[in-house]
Amino acid sequence: MNSTIENRKARHDYFLLENYEAGIVLLGCEVKSIREGKVNLKDSFARLIKGEIHLFNCHIAPYSHVQSLTGIDPIRTRKLLLNRAEIIRIETKIKGKGTTLVPTKMYFKKGHVKVEIALGQGKKAHDKRETIKRRIHDRETNQAIKSHQRRSR
Repeated sequence: MNSTIENRKARHDYFLLENYEAGIVLLGCEVKSIREGKVNLKDSFARLIKGEIHLFNCHIAPYSHVQSLTGIDPIRTRKLLLNRAEIIRIETKIKGKGTTLVPTKMYFKKGHVKVEIALGQGKKAHDKRETIKRRIHDRETNQAIKSHQRRSR
């Protein structure tokens, strides 16, 4: 049971510059749902509001074994927990044009849920195509090297 949830779309849509590890304010049933892996970070993002960083559009499905807490919104805004110095550093870097905060991972560390957020600059369509070409090229060269090594044995 791997309870690390990744946002693969973030690496496709953004150039990721710096990573930060943040805690997150959750309810108990949300933690249990995260342990089951029922989280979607695909369209989520983080914003700085009044000196605090909040996570938006992170879908945490309701816990499967609880019927009484049906009033919890699965896409509610959740507060991220960072040091004041980190928040100030992020605030100065976000003010640059085209820079945003993107959650890349959600995982457990010593029993606590952590969210890895990254400063990202949006990729243009030609940048995305270049990344795909580079990935295909690297894969083909690695396959060629492996097949050459097998033949030379």
